[in-house]
Amino acid sequence: MGRRSGTDTFAGDGFDMRVLPDPDAPFPGRSPAPPTPWRATLLVPLLAGAAVAVATGVYGRLHTPTGIAVNVAGFSGPQTVKVWLGTGAAVFAVLQLLSALAMWGRLGGFSPSWAGTAHRWSGRLAFLLAIPVAVHCLYALGFGAYDLRSLAHSALGCFFFGAFTTKMVALPKANLPGWALPVLGGLVFTALIGVWLTSSVWYFTTFGVHL
Repeated sequence: MGRRSGTDTFAGDGFDMRVLPDPDAPFPGRSPAPPTPWRATLLVPLLAGAAVAVATGVYGRLHTPTGIAVNVAGFSGPQTVKVWLGTGAAVFAVLQLLSALAMWGRLGGFSPSWAGTAHRWSGRLAFLLAIPVAVHCLYALGFGAYDLRSLAHSALGCFFFGAFTTKMVALPKANLPGWALPVLGGLVFTALIGVWLTSSVWYFTTFGVHL
């Protein structure tokens, strides 16, 4: 079998075989397109998170608080439901942090095979518990600015949902820098713990621990 010089056609033995060009190969003399810079990759997630944070704050500020929230049987009132749900979200957030450290081998070699599953589900449960807390805050109380604590609590709540949105939108991106997800996850964790400290912990230390 012989090959004709300068072509991609092979001839011989009464038949021709043509080699098709690789569709993914770059054109001769032209370098492949450079990867998207990480700043451009993070732009959309950051804009989405900022939009959620601002929209949440604006709604909470402009909405007239109703003072009414859904109660749950077994609790003394809606406020106790809120602080206990917030405490549950904080517990699962700590579990998610510990499972992330285990995944990356930061717990002295303790890295079980189920750490990834625990990381995902603890994060999901923390977020699910945070949803009714946010509904209570926005619908019943609004964006509080009565004192430094209520202002910090409201601002941290808005920041939490904005940071969470940024992390979720950025998660499937292929060319993120190695520090991006740990930083975004750390911001989400810090905001949620700040919300818990300025709400649940304040309530328990002021009115006592009860249902």
